[in-house]
Amino acid sequence: MIDNEAVQAVADILMVVEILITAYCIYRFAKPFMNRKKGAFFSGVAYVLIMLILYSIPLPLYALLVYGIKILVVLLMMCLIDRRNYEQKVFLVVTFFSLRRFALVLAEILYDHLYNWATQTQYMMEHPNMWFALYVGVSVLYQVFEFSFMAIAICMILRTYLNKYAQMTKKEMLMLILPSFAMIAGSEIMHYYRSFYILKTGEASGAYDLLSFLYYAISVVPTILLILLYQKIRAKQEEKLQRELLAAQMDNIRQHIMQVETLYQNIRGIRHDMTNHILTLERLYAGNQQKEARAYSADLKASLTAATEELKSGNPVTDVILQEQKNEAQKKKIHFNSDFHYPSDSAINAFDISVILNNALQNALENAKTSDIPYVSIRSYRRNNAYMIEVNNSFKGNLQWNPETGLPLTSKRETDGHGYGLSNIRKVAEKYSGDIAIDIKENQFRLTIMLMTE
Repeated sequence: MIDNEAVQAVADILMVVEILITAYCIYRFAKPFMNRKKGAFFSGVAYVLIMLILYSIPLPLYALLVYGIKILVVLLMMCLIDRRNYEQKVFLVVTFFSLRRFALVLAEILYDHLYNWATQTQYMMEHPNMWFALYVGVSVLYQVFEFSFMAIAICMILRTYLNKYAQMTKKEMLMLILPSFAMIAGSEIMHYYRSFYILKTGEASGAYDLLSFLYYAISVVPTILLILLYQKIRAKQEEKLQRELLAAQMDNIRQHIMQVETLYQNIRGIRHDMTNHILTLERLYAGNQQKEARAYSADLKASLTAATEELKSGNPVTDVILQEQKNEAQKKKIHFNSDFHYPSDSAINAFDISVILNNALQNALENAKTSDIPYVSIRSYRRNNAYMIEVNNSFKGNLQWNPETGLPLTSKRETDGHGYGLSNIRKVAEKYSGDIAIDIKENQFRLTIMLMTE
């Protein structure tokens, strides 16, 4: 005979073990998506606490209510600790608990058939004292089956979902979680009829259980395929956006070149008229008209200054970019200082430098405007064979980082080009066997770009 108290004690222990392992699965599943890793850890802790509370409540609760409470608690903990990309967190929680449901049913089918087979063996018939050991052994195997299925499903999804830090929209979230809801509804229907058949006949149907097992086993496939489709759509969107950004940068370069041509035309016009200006000044001085001569000279000086004030860096294209960014800074009341010099004696392309300057200075101006004393500065210098560009700006607030790229996550929810600036700068740096470095301290954001000249 089996001691009921011993059976209950084993059931309680296995329940606690199951809760702990499920919490660990939550942690492993959520961790790659969380910028703050403790969000995944405390989500697992919250699951353990709520399940122990629910398990200790003597009053019976509807399974659907318990299911909803588990989802809500884990989701709230994730969102409270890692306050970003909420749509993705909804997808993660719904997907995880749908996988957990499938794993439970798969393990239950194997458990029932294994237990029924074992109880009908000759050995168990002759050794009734081994029934408790059989119960414990099969229950442990149930746990092994359950979490083996969970581990396989989680591993498949994590390997399929590549851009884990990409912002998910509400439409994308709905698209990705609909299969989970449909499969949960299907599994509940199949489980209901299986339970009804067992109650009616006293045993499970082998053929029905085989079909059910296959259904549950492949239920995760639509989610995997949908994630693959989602990744391809996002990749195409990002590729399209990159092309649009590149086209916009090309248009900016064309405008810069047109401005340079206009600048040189003005200079050539002044040079063409310089002889006449000199003759005019000579006549004024010869006629003892010093006051008129000084006024005329001041106007001429102002014209020359206006025509040549952009020539600062040693390259006409970068001159125009720097002047445009300085003008933009003045509009936003941001102090702008430049000590940038174009590396004319190197093989570094002016177009690549313009990509760096446009992206770096636009980001700097965007971040600096929120600080109390806004400023942006840029300088360049040589360090052996390395050409260094350093952009500093005032900074107020906190940044979240993408561990996959080592770059800050954009704070913009919409995909409008923000977040690609630093990525584009890194691509240019890597083209010249270099890289970028970011340093934040004392309310200052510093971006350093290294390009190898040889």
